[in-house]
Amino acid sequence: SVTAPRPRTGFRLADLTWIEAADMPGDGFPVLLPIGAAAKAHGPHLPLGTDRLVVEVVAERLLASMPVLVAPTIGQGFYPAFIDYPGSQHLSAKTFEAVVTGLIEGYLRHGAQRIVLLNNRVSTGARLPLAPHAIHKRPGIQVVTADLPRLGKSCDEQWAVPEGGHADERETSLLLAIAPGLVRMDRLSETAI
Repeated sequence: SVTAPRPRTGFRLADLTWIEAADMPGDGFPVLLPIGAAAKAHGPHLPLGTDRLVVEVVAERLLASMPVLVAPTIGQGFYPAFIDYPGSQHLSAKTFEAVVTGLIEGYLRHGAQRIVLLNNRVSTGARLPLAPHAIHKRPGIQVVTADLPRLGKSCDEQWAVPEGGHADERETSLLLAIAPGLVRMDRLSETAI
C-alpha cells in the first residue's frame, strides 16, 4: 500500500501535537519564527501589541500560501527606546540574543535546516544577526532574517535610518486594516511616540 504524500501547505506549530510536529522540519518545512513586541508603546492611539499583530498577520498570509511551519511569536525583545513607557516590556540585548539563539538551536535539534526570522522592528533587527552568528557556520543550515520595516525598499533605503515607521500613518493604516477596533481614533491628534 502506497501512502499519499502529505499536502504541502503550511502549519502552525502551536496547533500540532508533538507527534504531528515530529516530522515537519525533517520534511523540509522551513521554520518561520515571527518576532514582534507584545507590549511596546505605539503612541496614544495604537495598542501595545501592534508589532505582534502585524507580524502575525504576515505570518498567517505566508502560512496560507507556502509550505512553512510557523513557530509561536517571540513577543519580548530588545526595545531600549521604550523602557520608560508604561506597559512596555524590554529585554537586554544579551538576553534577547540568548532567547533567539536558544529557540533556533531547539528547532535545529528537531531537524530544521532552514529558519526565517520574520522581524517587525528595527531595534531587534540590529541584534538578530548576532544571535545565530555561530549557527551560520554550520554546513547545510540556513538562518535568514526578513525585516518587515525594510521590505520593499531599495538597498540604499534598507540601510538608511527609517523615517517614521512607529505609530505613524503607515503603521496606523496597517492596524486599521487588521484590527480597526483597537485604534483609538479620538487620540490621533495627540503627540505620538
